[in-house]
Amino acid sequence: MTITGYLRDLAPDLADGGAVVYRLELDTGPVDLMPHLGRPVRLVHTGEKACVWCGRRVKKLFPNGSCYPCFRDLPQNDLCVVNPHTCHYETCRDQKWGDAHCMVPTYLYLARSSDIKVGLSRNLPGRWLEQGAVEAVPIARLPNRRMAGELEQLLSRHLPDKTNWRKMLRGEVSAAPLEEVRQQVLALVPEEYRPYLLPEDEQVTWRFSYPVTGPVESVSPVDLDRGPAAGILVGMKAKYLLLAADPEARAAGKVQVVNIPKYAGYHVKIDFSSLESVSGV
Repeated sequence: MTITGYLRDLAPDLADGGAVVYRLELDTGPVDLMPHLGRPVRLVHTGEKACVWCGRRVKKLFPNGSCYPCFRDLPQNDLCVVNPHTCHYETCRDQKWGDAHCMVPTYLYLARSSDIKVGLSRNLPGRWLEQGAVEAVPIARLPNRRMAGELEQLLSRHLPDKTNWRKMLRGEVSAAPLEEVRQQVLALVPEEYRPYLLPEDEQVTWRFSYPVTGPVESVSPVDLDRGPAAGILVGMKAKYLLLAADPEARAAGKVQVVNIPKYAGYHVKIDFSSLESVSGV
């Protein structure tokens, strides 16, 4: 089976029992990746690139699959998206967008993706899946994104607010009990934010399992600008495709990874083998 289109995203969904399933989002529609686990796949950049926001063909893309005008002008690309404590609602690039995305209740949470980290999102549990978290708990619900960002910044003095992607993909996670860390973090919340803490019965721990079908001992990123990503599809986690060059590499846990959002806007050709699972997989 061969599919072509412009890459958009690698989208996780939560199934029964905390299992995570994946689809590859293209401009032509979604592709369910679950039936292709354990089979050969080849993903090639054809050389074309187009802005995911306006569709304009370009030679160079900026973050979030943007052409330069969209990167410069759209609120989705503003610096406050990655630094929410700097949210500047009064001077937002698009007031309606700010109303819908920033001036809405936002959760603060703890998640075990590599180390236990603090984060914020209005999209739970989706945000946890995007980060490859295996365990997470919401602890507060703030009235807007900026307030959540300010509290996150305060707590990040005591614990990480970033995921180590290599550790996350290798399954190297902190052994600290999440409940113990939660209690420590609750004690650190300043008085002015305590009214926004969730009731104890809403601070429920979630657990997730990802479709990774073998050991992951070493990870090497693939650069689609330099060549194709090809191999046995051994899994998906966070926003990464995991490929092994052959059954021997898979058995040894030697995995190549593709960070799909990095290549949003790239036109690709994807070949899925029609063979049954590769021998030895």
